[in-house]
Amino acid sequence: MSVNIIFKIAAVGILVSVISQVLKHGGRDDQASLASLAGLVLVLFWLLPYIYELFDTIKSLFAL
Repeated sequence: MSVNIIFKIAAVGILVSVISQVLKHGGRDDQASLASLAGLVLVLFWLLPYIYELFDTIKSLFAL
């Protein structure tokens, strides 16, 4: 895992929190929730290959 993915996740977290705060102060709480959910889904899609690699490594470690 490279450090680059950590910086991407941090950037998305900062961006989503700013967008969420702006939307909440504007009275659009439902859109703020959707923005937070979209950020979470984006980060999960980035992490899926690493999660797959982790499970594959655990599987080969225990020879299942």
